[in-house]
Amino acid sequence: MNPTKAALDGVRVLDLARVLAGPWATQILADLGADVLKVEQPGRGDDTRAWGPPFLQTPEGGEDPEESAYYICCNRNKRSIAIDIATPEGADLVRSLAAKADVLVENFKVGGLARYGLDYAAIRAINPRIVYCSITGFGQTGPYADRPGYDFVAQGMGGFMSVTGEEGGGPLRAGVAMADLSTGMYAAVSILAALRHAERTGEGQQIDLSLLDTQIAMMANQGSSWLVGGINPGRLGNRHPTVVPYRTFRVADGEIIIAVGNDGQFRALCGLLGRPDLADDPRFATSAARQVNRDAIEQLIQDAVAHETGLALIDRLVAANVPAGPVNTLKDVYADPFVTARETVQSFERADGAVIPTVAFPAKLSATPATYHTAPPRVGEHTDEGLRAWLDLSGDELDGFALAGVIRRGTPVPNRH
Repeated sequence: MNPTKAALDGVRVLDLARVLAGPWATQILADLGADVLKVEQPGRGDDTRAWGPPFLQTPEGGEDPEESAYYICCNRNKRSIAIDIATPEGADLVRSLAAKADVLVENFKVGGLARYGLDYAAIRAINPRIVYCSITGFGQTGPYADRPGYDFVAQGMGGFMSVTGEEGGGPLRAGVAMADLSTGMYAAVSILAALRHAERTGEGQQIDLSLLDTQIAMMANQGSSWLVGGINPGRLGNRHPTVVPYRTFRVADGEIIIAVGNDGQFRALCGLLGRPDLADDPRFATSAARQVNRDAIEQLIQDAVAHETGLALIDRLVAANVPAGPVNTLKDVYADPFVTARETVQSFERADGAVIPTVAFPAKLSATPATYHTAPPRVGEHTDEGLRAWLDLSGDELDGFALAGVIRRGTPVPNRH
């Protein structure tokens, strides 16, 4: 694919973030063509490198301890440079890189980078156009600014766990880090907006994003139910708070999803199940009525589908324009022909023959599609390359930094031949 078609070709991103929210945002920018330099601590690198098993399998049947599945999911298309920012020379190097960058993304605790002279005020002084995105648990201001924060805490404090889980059950977090991932998405959107502003005016800015702000925003209609109607939602399992029927139903060989979003779909469902009379029953004829009489209509549907075979019923429902689907495991997901047709899995082959699968950027842009050119890097894999490209450092200068312990050069992956 022609790299000149990349939407963010020429945009330089200095990535000081670790774990998930920040790397998720910078991977989005990298997929869209930005040149992302991931700055890692010499030695261990990004925390998530060790968050396994599973780890990447090598051709010899072993594991690569630097490349956990967690790390792989959010770090493709980046170059890794290993710099010890705790040394004055290392902090100077990062400042020099920031002077060349369009975007800097970091997720240190509030004030954590100031000790190295890498906070927004210091970087803005040398690069007033920079878009400086700071991601924290609780924001740069407010009563919790100094607290450490993880996705799990944000899910709990932001109300998500109060509406997630079985009816009458205890609090439950989502099976993936929804606060982190949502924050990463908001970060990418905000960075693109700030870049547009910088292009027009020459003025950069700081973006202050917190996991808790994001989680509260992502409560969407549930949050609005409280603000508008004073309704404090609770857990409904797989039921929807306002749309009925919209849940899982037991069938002869498992469970399926039936998600009826309007009265026309409800009428089609009733006809397909051999109960067209239900569509004219005043208890169920409208969405509002079905919500009031939720238990009754859901039980009638459950009785009607209990002896059906799941996939066969889904085919009939979809043919009648009633939204429905299976409850897949991940094994099922990646066996689905949808994944092949949509090129959902994008893989890389390393020099040693190890194959690294990743999940594609989901949006299909017709003129500037996402590209997949670099596997998730090993720690410091591109230290020399990145510093030469951005700072034009000589071999002697790089050797000096390496001998002083300021930078780490990555260990090359052995060629399988």
